[in-house]
Amino acid sequence: MNYLSIYLLYIMSKKTVEKKIMVFGTFDGLHLGHINFFKQAKNLTKNSFLIVSIARDKNVLRIKGKYPDKNEQDRITLVKKCKLVDQVVLSGIKNHLPHIVKMCPDIIALGYDQKAYVHNLKKDLKNKGILIKIMRLRPFKRAVYKNHLLKKRR
Repeated sequence: MNYLSIYLLYIMSKKTVEKKIMVFGTFDGLHLGHINFFKQAKNLTKNSFLIVSIARDKNVLRIKGKYPDKNEQDRITLVKKCKLVDQVVLSGIKNHLPHIVKMCPDIIALGYDQKAYVHNLKKDLKNKGILIKIMRLRPFKRAVYKNHLLKKRR
């Protein structure tokens, strides 16, 4: 081995491996609460790759009892414009696991108020061969930055 090869191996060993962090939400218009949510998720690891899963219109109706103001394609376009986000994907319609398995995140970061699909999430993913860390993020001015509260103020 020559010195150049040894040096390149040294440099490569110092590089931090990117960690995939996945978050979920409707994101029916971005506000400071969403931006804070993305920042918290990105800051969970030193070298992070943030994947945002956008809820399908039908799932929003089922969970929240009404359709979002913006359709899923418009919400994808909106979130893609956020510089904190590295990749945007659509969630599944009937099953929330396949798109998570496909992305194979290292960490799932949940919002403080996310309850849908999370009850057995870690166990369900383990059954699919994915060992994952699930973290709950802190709220950001919870009495202010919720879409339904912001709509009331307008």
